[in-house]
Amino acid sequence: MSRQKNFLLNSSNNDNDNNSATSEAIDSNNPTDELLNKARRLRQEISAIESSKLQAQNEKDVQVQAKLAAEEANRQQNEQVRLRYSAIVPILKDMGEEVMERVDFPPRVKGGKSCIVTVQAPLPLGLILSEELSTPGLIYVDSLSPDGNGSNAGVQEGDVLRAITACKVTMESPTWQLLAGGIGRPKTKRFMYVVDGRPLEEVLDAVGSNRMDSLGRDVWLVLERME
Repeated sequence: MSRQKNFLLNSSNNDNDNNSATSEAIDSNNPTDELLNKARRLRQEISAIESSKLQAQNEKDVQVQAKLAAEEANRQQNEQVRLRYSAIVPILKDMGEEVMERVDFPPRVKGGKSCIVTVQAPLPLGLILSEELSTPGLIYVDSLSPDGNGSNAGVQEGDVLRAITACKVTMESPTWQLLAGGIGRPKTKRFMYVVDGRPLEEVLDAVGSNRMDSLGRDVWLVLERME
């Protein structure tokens, strides 16, 4: 009888152990824990994606800023070149008025070490112009009087003449006079004469035409000068 009781007691202990193991297995497979783990992993993945997006956006912003900086540097460089090879001079408009405008004069002297300067001086200028034989149409200051108006205004030997004011006579008439068959009356207008490619004789005539200016204004000279 005692052996049978012992057997029953042992059997009861085994059942308790099995129940405990089963309970632990259930706890380890708890749906709540599994959902929490999935939520944690999802948050980590989202955080990694957001970090990747932020890094990509930062890299894109850096590239955009670098591009803008390069474009601004290029713009400033182009503006410096334009200011170097341009001048504000009097321009005759279609209606006859004279306005001051900036005009570009691309360099004719090779090497990139020249610049455009303007000089205003009254006649006579006291300078001698010559044509460069190796470059037809390139007119330069061959020599000038030390005390002449051109020298006193800042003209230097070797300056390349790019443009100069000149005067021309035009016939102008009011509309009513034209309708009546009138001829009109002469009027002298001053304009900017571009020297590039012009023969020396024509350039000299343009210089002398400034004597026709009824207002007696100074002659404008646009010069390209080596620095």
